[in-house]
Amino acid sequence: MSPESAPAPAARVKSSPGDGRSRQRARAARNHRMLVHGTRVLLLIGLLGLWEGLARAAVIDPFNFSMPSKIWDQITQWALHGTPQGPLWEQIWYTLYEALLGWVIGVLVGVVLGLTLGRIRFLAEVLGPYIKVLNALPRIVLAPIFLIWFGLGPASKVASAVVLVFFPVFFNAFQGAREVDRNLVAHSRILGAGGRQVTLQVVIPSATSWIFTSLHVSFGFALIGAIVGEYIGATKGLGLLVSASQGTFNAAGVYAAMVILAVVALLAEALLAFAEKRLFRWKPADPSAER
Repeated sequence: MSPESAPAPAARVKSSPGDGRSRQRARAARNHRMLVHGTRVLLLIGLLGLWEGLARAAVIDPFNFSMPSKIWDQITQWALHGTPQGPLWEQIWYTLYEALLGWVIGVLVGVVLGLTLGRIRFLAEVLGPYIKVLNALPRIVLAPIFLIWFGLGPASKVASAVVLVFFPVFFNAFQGAREVDRNLVAHSRILGAGGRQVTLQVVIPSATSWIFTSLHVSFGFALIGAIVGEYIGATKGLGLLVSASQGTFNAAGVYAAMVILAVVALLAEALLAFAEKRLFRWKPADPSAER
């Protein structure tokens, strides 16, 4: 084979120092996340083990405080054999349905009213005192009133969830509409954008991060509203499980229902965080997350 026909040596790709630093930062961030998750798991195991040990040694009253092993047995029994009110999945779905419906209604009303009052100062000045008075009311005590109005069905629980969700979403949407860059709005108007176009293309995108911040908190409020309504009076749901377990002095049942509710809330929070991450891919990463 002649020297001219010999294959040319492959070009070497030189890695820049910046690539090495990026890999080091990514590796450090990954190690940090693993350390945080591992510490969380160890902390949870330690707390549960301490609780179990104190209950078995009668340092704390196992009748009132129960113990993790009994709580797990109660969850297993409900999952395999059902609850006195029906299958466990049905109780979870009933509460989740009430919370989701109340959350959606509360979010929609809160966002629309918050953006409207944030854009129209006259309406904000007129309705502002009334909203502040309603926000000052202890909204949990409205659950018995809703029970009288709407009965034992899901409507009373949905109404309780709506009033708990509405206010945090409303105030965040209102503040987000007020915090829009005025120069951006002015430039949009100079370019010929009307009031509707400014709201849809400038105000709403700018307020989205404010609104999403309230969604994380508000879904927990929706679950609280549904649970409180079921606890006061219902035909099924996790709140009814708590009430029935308390009525029979079954501490393990009370804690078991609370554990199931916590798992549902964590899953919902994870879904919201995933949706927020997908919607806000354009935002720069938090610098503290890479340290």
